[in-house]
Amino acid sequence: MNPFAALADLPRHLSEPAVRDLAWTLLSPPLLAHTPWPQRHPLADSGWAAEPGLLADWLQRQDENPQALHEWLSRSSVRRLGLYYERLWQFALQAAPGIEVLAANLPIRQGGHTLGELDLLLRDASGVHHVELAIKLYLGQPSLAPNHWIGPGGRDRLDLKLEHLARHQLPLSTSAQALQTLQALANAAIQASMWLGGYLFYPYEQPCAPPAEAEPAHLRGAWLHRHQWPALQAEYPDARWQPLPRSAWLAPAKIAVAQGWSGPQLQVWLDGLAADAGAQLLVDLQPDDDGALGERQRVFLVADAWPASGTEPGAAPP
Repeated sequence: MNPFAALADLPRHLSEPAVRDLAWTLLSPPLLAHTPWPQRHPLADSGWAAEPGLLADWLQRQDENPQALHEWLSRSSVRRLGLYYERLWQFALQAAPGIEVLAANLPIRQGGHTLGELDLLLRDASGVHHVELAIKLYLGQPSLAPNHWIGPGGRDRLDLKLEHLARHQLPLSTSAQALQTLQALANAAIQASMWLGGYLFYPYEQPCAPPAEAEPAHLRGAWLHRHQWPALQAEYPDARWQPLPRSAWLAPAKIAVAQGWSGPQLQVWLDGLAADAGAQLLVDLQPDDDGALGERQRVFLVADAWPASGTEPGAAPP
């Protein structure tokens, strides 16, 4: 399903944060192996899929000269993680050999009312594809239900997202309302598919099976309530924890040694968190082979009342 599994470690060796996010977007495994609609890597029929080394070379060149990527990202708002993820895909697909981007964020309207948008419309060797993209971080809740996975804000849920994709987003390209718009762009049958990337976070010190549909190689972390933090610190006495802003939630973190936090800095930050603060993503940063600090593990730290407390505006799902 992922033609670039052999390159999975490349983002850790790139320097520019946006380029590392770009590489992670293209190379990381999907969350799920089984989905209600076909799941297809957007680059599956590209020249890069046939020769992954060409993609690795292209990403290295972006890392050496990231100006074009920065300019592309600056053209529209990427404050939401999902929009940032889509823009990274768009940048790569426009450069990919054997791929033609026919449209991105294409609105489908009826009588002046927007029914929805198609994330991507692509043409490649196997035809024309409508692709829906999503980046999600879900936290397992076995105490609520065996297959209950929710976003850090407490409002987004894996099963509901899949239902929305299957019932609304993916069928949109075959609707009568879309027919005229799509015929003008591509007079061909449209193949609808999805690509769902992200991380699954498992409860600390509590058994939790992965979702039934999970990709075995999916990316993962842990989550814990605030009162459990001392136990985690005791379990990893050498850990160097540091919070990440939402904009840095994609690729494994990598920072200069001088930017790493000390234990007292972390404690000051923890002491300043309100009891009902939204979910915080922290990473354990360890010296890496490149002379920087690289991510060893990541955790979500949530309020003791979470998920009931996870409804503040700042905790909106990505």
